[in-house]
Amino acid sequence: MGLINRLKDRFKTSPALKRWTLWALMPSGQAKPRLWVKWFLNPCIHHYGRGSTIVRPCRQDILPFNKYRLGAYSTIESYSTVNNGVGDVLIGDNTRIGIGCVLIGPVTIGNDVILAQNIVISGLNHQYQDLTLPIWRQPVDTKLIVIEDEAWIGANAVITAGVQIGKHSIVAAGSVVTRDVASYTIVAGNPAKPIKKYSSLTGTWDRIKQG
Repeated sequence: MGLINRLKDRFKTSPALKRWTLWALMPSGQAKPRLWVKWFLNPCIHHYGRGSTIVRPCRQDILPFNKYRLGAYSTIESYSTVNNGVGDVLIGDNTRIGIGCVLIGPVTIGNDVILAQNIVISGLNHQYQDLTLPIWRQPVDTKLIVIEDEAWIGANAVITAGVQIGKHSIVAAGSVVTRDVASYTIVAGNPAKPIKKYSSLTGTWDRIKQG
């Protein structure tokens, strides 16, 4: 990894080398890696845990200059997209990424997490303030998303950049999460709000009064 780190430092200080390296790693105007990166480079750099499964077809836009980890006995289901181009994607053990999910780093997902279907989790946002440039030509901002152990994210939910979802929490189907979710809490809606929380005193999930 020492060589990789030295190359990354050189990459940051040389615009010409950066352009050439990006061209070598991915086709112009695309986020996916070239086949030689996918077949030969990524397996030597990134971690695929014992018993982990990637069900085809699945789009893996995985590049060598950021981290990627798929934990032991974790599964990424068909038609999902995983992209570490602008930030690390780290997935823990015994975690299931459901059909059609989109993960764009930086994202850290813990152990024993369930993601249902068609969930979007993106740590990336485009800047838009410069009116002289199309939005796609402007820089991007990134903020880490963290999903802690044992969380369950319902189908069609959206998790926005910078959000942290606590341990054993639940995001209801169709929710848009724009703020942190405390551990042992159920949230729902757009924007998502807490509707239930586990009480250690009673051992029950108690409804939270709204308003």
